[in-house]
Amino acid sequence: MSLLALESLRLDAGPRCLIQPLSLQINAGEQIALIGPSGAGKTSLLHALALALRPSSGRLVLSQQDAWSLSHSARHQLRRQLMLAPQHPPLPPRQRVAVAVLAGQLPGASLARSLRMLFSPSAEQARQAHDALAALELGDRLWSRVDQLSGGERQRVALARLLVSQAPLWLVDEPLSALDPQRAQRSLGVLQQAARQSQRTLVCSLHQVELARSLFPRIVALRDGRLFYDGPPEGLDDATVAALYAGDETVMPPTPIRGHDADGGPREIDGAPGVDRPAPAPAPQLICR
Repeated sequence: MSLLALESLRLDAGPRCLIQPLSLQINAGEQIALIGPSGAGKTSLLHALALALRPSSGRLVLSQQDAWSLSHSARHQLRRQLMLAPQHPPLPPRQRVAVAVLAGQLPGASLARSLRMLFSPSAEQARQAHDALAALELGDRLWSRVDQLSGGERQRVALARLLVSQAPLWLVDEPLSALDPQRAQRSLGVLQQAARQSQRTLVCSLHQVELARSLFPRIVALRDGRLFYDGPPEGLDDATVAALYAGDETVMPPTPIRGHDADGGPREIDGAPGVDRPAPAPAPQLICR
């Protein structure tokens, strides 16, 4: 059953075209990897799916509702059906990790429940946060402050927030960029298994092409804001991948490292508490004429 459909959706930002008219259907329970070179429009598309960017033209239909024909309040209610995990999650530095995770339950929660989660989580809420963190190898960080975390740990806190959410649609933007290959694969496996068990729909943008090809049944590829490929990984051979990334010297699709070493895998790339990896310089966007 269709959960979300784009009908000739186009995104512009002033004179820049972010997404050329694009039609796409996503069914309930699907797991989709979104790939493409830097500046291809992956993040813009995820924000459009999250109803954070209004299309210049076309339609976005979520749960049989034309999102941008609704009133502001009705569209706000519709947003409760999705959860967006950005690449660099905006976590308050002095917030406790448990509270940051439980924020995933705020959409749809009553005012009383929301205040309790934010200021005095119950034992059951703390257990839910701990279980989500433990699945991502962060169980010992439950009561740490966010500014004590590394960049990779913060990314996994954002994933833990997804695990406790009730949203049927999970949108995840580059969740592995600050993780070493082994931990990246384990974290992605946790996310996929949780989505599968709870029948969530998962759309995840990745730079790791080999992970996308080996772990996702459907791959959507963008280039210059246009749909380049949509189908099973078997149709995305090496020649097609080379054409997709042609001219993008910053992207080298890595080969995943499988399994664990004697110490449980190397440490995260950044390692230092509270320090994110530098954000990549913004790529030039396609100019529509």
